Amino acid sequence: MPTRPRSSSGITIGDVAVAAEVSRSTVSRAFSRPDLLSRETVDHVRAVAERLGYIVNPAARALSTGRFGNIAMVVPDVANPFFPPMVRTVQARAEQADLAVFLGDSDESAAREAKLAARFSPQVDGFILASSRLEASVVRELAAGRPTVLVNRDIEGIPRVLIDSSGGMIEGVVHLKRLGHRKISYLAGPRDSWSDQQRRAAIRQAAADMDVHVEIVEVGRPSYAAGRDAVSALVESGATAAVAFDDVVSQGVLAGLELRGINVPDDFGLMGCDDTLAALTTPAMTSVSAASATAGTAAADLLVRMLETGRTEPERLTVATHLVIRATTGPAPR
Repeated sequence: MPTRPRSSSGITIGDVAVAAEVSRSTVSRAFSRPDLLSRETVDHVRAVAERLGYIVNPAARALSTGRFGNIAMVVPDVANPFFPPMVRTVQARAEQADLAVFLGDSDESAAREAKLAARFSPQVDGFILASSRLEASVVRELAAGRPTVLVNRDIEGIPRVLIDSSGGMIEGVVHLKRLGHRKISYLAGPRDSWSDQQRRAAIRQAAADMDVHVEIVEVGRPSYAAGRDAVSALVESGATAAVAFDDVVSQGVLAGLELRGINVPDDFGLMGCDDTLAALTTPAMTSVSAASATAGTAAADLLVRMLETGRTEPERLTVATHLVIRATTGPAPR
């Protein structure tokens, strides 16, 4: 009589080795160090393992290789539409490297981000911190223990990918001046955000160079409600146009202006940042592109290379931005 198939939980490396007609070490390397084998061998071993129902034991692999096969990504607000495209590209690149991604949402809190990092650290091989709110000293301490890549946080000596908003912000001020706007407002994001610091500096410098008055309106945590609630300050400022920290805030501003009967763009000009929701608003929003997906791929590439080579190269990659002109900016009202 034929023997019964063994359960998937009972399949071992030895079973896969026999079925694939390779050594146990080759099976192990096919999952832990595929870079040491030919593509054909890796594909063959994994296909046999899948047919048999073999499941890699993460704890056993960690003991034998020192690798968990996991990386962690922490973002300040997973609900913000800027981050999902970045998360998806990180996951896609990690999948190519046979890595799983643990995702953490710090809720804009440095304390929560530190707690997440501490919880993840014993289970992951490396970190991607997007728009980190941690003190630089804490980031350095984390990077000393695990390979770490930053997105939109510029700390010397740590690999990072920076979305350079300055180009798009300068284009935005030039665009508004050409339309006749001489007084504008910037609805600022969190002060501890590297992106906000960069955008504040860029819009202030561009406005000064072009003789445009800019007033900073503090919004704090970027949200639809924060943008809507900032409309009173915008009206009182006398500005004829505003630039919001991101598209979520600009959507709230658009709604708040509509409630007051202020037409965009005839009565007031509005511009967002990140270009995540801008094409979906009515009217479609002028916005600074962000390319968050591109930044995610670049960050994942850096981390995977660090894990595969065992070397940390403090690269500083930048992603350029540009202005996307749509229907919310028009000639300044007389």
